[in-house]
Amino acid sequence: MAKNKKVVTYKRPFSLNIGVVLFLIIFIYLVYNAYSYFTTTHVSPYEVVQGTMAENNIYRGLVLREEQVYQSGYTGALNYYVRESSRVGYGNLVCSVDENGDISKMINDARSDIATLDRSDLSELEEDIYGFQASYDSQDFYHVYSFKDGLGSSLNELLSLKALQSISDYASGAQAGNTFHPVNAERPGIVVYYTDGYEGVTVDTFTPDMFDEAAYGRNSSQNLQNVNAGDPIYKLVTSEYWNIVIPVGQELADELAGGSGIRIRFVKDDKKLYVNYTMARREDQYYLVLNLQNSMIRYVKDRYIEVELLLAEETGLKIPNSAITRKEFFTVPIEYFMKGGDSDREGLLVRRMKEDGSSETEFISPEIYYQTESHYYIDSEQVSADDVVIMPDSSTSYRIGTRTSSLQGVYNINKGYAVFKQIDILYQNEEYTIVKTGTSYGIALYDHIALDGSKIKEHDLIQ
Repeated sequence: MAKNKKVVTYKRPFSLNIGVVLFLIIFIYLVYNAYSYFTTTHVSPYEVVQGTMAENNIYRGLVLREEQVYQSGYTGALNYYVRESSRVGYGNLVCSVDENGDISKMINDARSDIATLDRSDLSELEEDIYGFQASYDSQDFYHVYSFKDGLGSSLNELLSLKALQSISDYASGAQAGNTFHPVNAERPGIVVYYTDGYEGVTVDTFTPDMFDEAAYGRNSSQNLQNVNAGDPIYKLVTSEYWNIVIPVGQELADELAGGSGIRIRFVKDDKKLYVNYTMARREDQYYLVLNLQNSMIRYVKDRYIEVELLLAEETGLKIPNSAITRKEFFTVPIEYFMKGGDSDREGLLVRRMKEDGSSETEFISPEIYYQTESHYYIDSEQVSADDVVIMPDSSTSYRIGTRTSSLQGVYNINKGYAVFKQIDILYQNEEYTIVKTGTSYGIALYDHIALDGSKIKEHDLIQ
């Protein structure tokens, strides 16, 4: 006879799966971060910098100098030994003309050997390179091309002189035979290798048609291999006094009438100068004549040049216009504020009504965003428009919402949340604004502000 067997179900004890736990933790973390990302304000920051801006008064003017053109007395091959825009003294070698071309060919062949340069020659080139490195600005990349051209001219000048020295015996013989002709400077000055027919023009003889750049042309002798007798081969600028003549409208002419000095900025290299000026008139056109006494060598190769007239220049903190916004505030008379509580901050005695109809008085210290001679500007974070404040040591009261006013400002995000800061605008163009520095309730140099002030509110957390 078989025994009855009773089957008992075995209950396994609960065990914690560490893999599931880790998965849940990671899942919750991802959900939290996703929630934070979509609920937190995302703002691009901008660091406040010092800047200068002026009215957009950029004009193109005609440059007039004291210039003397020198022609070749011979026909033959031409070689230069002085870099354009360099100063020369009386009797310095500028160029040479070789009638049969033999000496010129020897100079050109010898010039190709850079090994002829000695340590002093190389140190001169190194100084030019170090000077460029020290002043290099990636925002003005066009200076690289100017440096390249200048360095190439310096190298050619040194190589040409070395080449001439290396064949001095042949050159002396050719000079004695009256076929090789060194050309020396007849007076001190700055060497230029182009002519345009304006060399004799002065502030008394310029004409309106000279401002038509479409009809302007110049002849450069620097790249010529051969010249004929009577051809211009170089000119000397012999005075540091020079002029820029600028056509202007009657409105600007009237504005400048009676004055004598003005600050200008050369657009080409951002150099600023204070110069004297006079006004001239040709028929119905007014001309501003700038009288300069220095810096001429920097622009000696320019006949036309862009100049900005700094008539209303402002310096301060430079911020983008997109950062500027407006915020509405309650304006409360200063006499209602007092010091109290646990700090020395200014505050208000606010009287509020309770549900049972009775009133209670509370001292609060609201954030002050701006101050005039008679009022403080506060927001609605701790008070409402219906709150009533009591004047200290008096029964006189004032309803908070009696008067409101808006302020222009930006949102400071230094601490990871948005704080409105009032700004005092000095100057503004289409992209940027210059604001006053050192204001009590404003921003400071290197503060971080929200790049787009329209996408943020007071106390928003920034991510």
